[in-house]
Amino acid sequence: MKTETIILATAILLTGLMAGIFFTWSNAVKPGIGKLSDLEYLRALQSMNRVILNKAFIGIFLGAVIAVALVPIFHFKLSPDNIFWILILALVTYWIGVFGITVFGNIPLNEILDKINLESIALEEIKALRTSTEVKWNNLNLIRSISSGITFALLIISYLFIKG
Repeated sequence: MKTETIILATAILLTGLMAGIFFTWSNAVKPGIGKLSDLEYLRALQSMNRVILNKAFIGIFLGAVIAVALVPIFHFKLSPDNIFWILILALVTYWIGVFGITVFGNIPLNEILDKINLESIALEEIKALRTSTEVKWNNLNLIRSISSGITFALLIISYLFIKG
């Protein structure tokens, strides 16, 4: 099997896993914990944000970022050229819509929440913290869900055209 095929298959697998993670957060996790009281919600989100920072998640997340970047490099001389541009679109979509949103959107919100000792602040502050983060975090995660799903689909379409 060629190196470029392995890299494309790896990118498809890893972006598919990330799309599944983001979709599950948007579709089940956040709506589920959204029904909790303000303090319970913040505790749950704080706990999940701490737990998700594990070797498996970080490996898949960074692996997808790297693999998506390598795909167009290894497929630079594709014929027809439009497949190469689909791979560039997948790269841009993933790097902006997933990596960029995560680094400049979700992570800063997670860090704000992580630094708060929820047991030592007033109920009004808890409500204000939830209000200031929940909708923004959910909207950013929706962008990540859509972007990773689009990237996943673009990579599959490219694979089918390359192998077809």
